[in-house]
Amino acid sequence: MASGTLNGPAVLVLAFVGFLLGDILLFLLGRHMGWSLLGVLCWLSFNPETCILRSADLFYKRGKIALLIAKFVPGINTMAAPLAGSMKMRFRQFVGLDSAAAVLYVLFYGGVGFLFRDFLAVMIQSIQRAGYVFSDVLIGVTILYVAYRLWLYQKSKIYAVVPRVEVGDLVRRLKSEEKSRVLIVDVRSHGYYDADAKRIQGSIRLEPNHLVEELKTLPRDRDIFLYCT
Repeated sequence: MASGTLNGPAVLVLAFVGFLLGDILLFLLGRHMGWSLLGVLCWLSFNPETCILRSADLFYKRGKIALLIAKFVPGINTMAAPLAGSMKMRFRQFVGLDSAAAVLYVLFYGGVGFLFRDFLAVMIQSIQRAGYVFSDVLIGVTILYVAYRLWLYQKSKIYAVVPRVEVGDLVRRLKSEEKSRVLIVDVRSHGYYDADAKRIQGSIRLEPNHLVEELKTLPRDRDIFLYCT
């Protein structure tokens, strides 16, 4: 745009529309697919173990206004729209906040590009001259990323053996004389974000983003059952 080869206002509008349409699509998919979509997106991230928790924690602490800053936070920018959809945020409210965020993002980086256009031009020329080196580096990074994903897959196999209990079995225990020994714990990462969120009757809330401190409060003489989203 700064060189005059592109129409500045048109580029900014197209960028804004592209961001908004993409986020609306992810919002709608998040609303209908829920955590299955979030799981896929997190699987593609560099740190799937904390991917959803980091994003949900931002919403938990900042509320819906988190959408305004999510685009500037790597990793969370991809999760914000589908996470808002899974939390049943009102569509009109999402569009309003996401539109404001898209405007801020486009203007900020458009302005940075305009102000540092000469420096960027030199950088692009240097990259073009070193294109063959960049290709080798890209191939190397791709191989390392694939190896990292395989390592994470092997590491996560341990979670496949986490003991589970059927709902019916737990209901029978709650109706038996052992009821006093049973403690049900809600560990959903964003259970309080939605005002309409409900918990199993008699359960207590445990915030998974603060597990170290929260675990200290749990009794040791009861059978503890956890449930998440």
